[in-house]
Amino acid sequence: MIVVTGAAGFIASFLVGHLNDNGHSDLILVDEFTREDKNTNFSNKQYLKKIDRADFPNWLKSTSEKIDFVFHLGARTDTTEMSVELFNKLNLNYSKEIWSICAEKQIPLVYASSAATYGGGEFGYDDNHELIPQLKPLNPYGDSKNDFDKWVLKQTKMPPFWAGLKFFNVYGPNEYHKGRMASVIFHTFMQIKENGKMKLFRSHNPNYTDGGQLRDFVYVKDVASVCEYLMNERPLSAIFNLGSGKARTFLDLATLTFEALSLEPNIEFVDTPIDIRDKYQYFTEANMTKLIKSGYSKPFHTLEEGVADYVKNYLVPKFK
Repeated sequence: MIVVTGAAGFIASFLVGHLNDNGHSDLILVDEFTREDKNTNFSNKQYLKKIDRADFPNWLKSTSEKIDFVFHLGARTDTTEMSVELFNKLNLNYSKEIWSICAEKQIPLVYASSAATYGGGEFGYDDNHELIPQLKPLNPYGDSKNDFDKWVLKQTKMPPFWAGLKFFNVYGPNEYHKGRMASVIFHTFMQIKENGKMKLFRSHNPNYTDGGQLRDFVYVKDVASVCEYLMNERPLSAIFNLGSGKARTFLDLATLTFEALSLEPNIEFVDTPIDIRDKYQYFTEANMTKLIKSGYSKPFHTLEEGVADYVKNYLVPKFK
């Protein structure tokens, strides 16, 4: 059996569908399962059972059923949430508990880290373990993810295989419930439907033009493919970057969304909200060398390919 935590959320629910498509229906889904707007993310998926997040550690510890693999992708991911106590509970301590059980029972584990751990990028975007203790995230969410990475690297008792994945800016199907945290592609599509134009954040950094802020955007289909590779191949245990390896501008992202709808771009700029302005990453780009050297050889979607597929094959049919 394969466990997927966060299974009602964006990346994990897409991974569940990907595993189904590749012959895996012996899945245990873990989440709160209380939000109706997330139900469609897993309602048509094949799985054995659902377990509430609060009950999962005890179940994992006590079950006599054979667990072949755990994907721990559930987390509080709101980068505007400022409660350190909340992140320590849901992201740090909960993850420590799952790690410890997997180590005790010798269950392979992949867990979600984040590019938010890199903060302002002072130390670059290299997934070298030696750099991790030096990183300075810009918000409590990033701190919680980096604190767990640092804790993992100090452990002597570990699962037989483990990998931490520093997700960069993931976009694609099943992010519909994420509100403010959804991708710019989703927001562009919805704003075009509403009023025919898109509002992007203005740059408050003299080194970047409006819309010229650069991020590493990675399609959720590539994320699922990497997760499956790690489960099947189990290369070196390590913390890996998971982005496309190519930074692109938010203006590119919005423009490609218009193009996928066969529309001329109509883009305005608005001030970045005060509550995130001083914590805003103007550049991220994953160094993907480690994952590729481990043996992953499948090409990543270009931004052009990913946006076109997402808009035409998912957003248009869902919101027509």
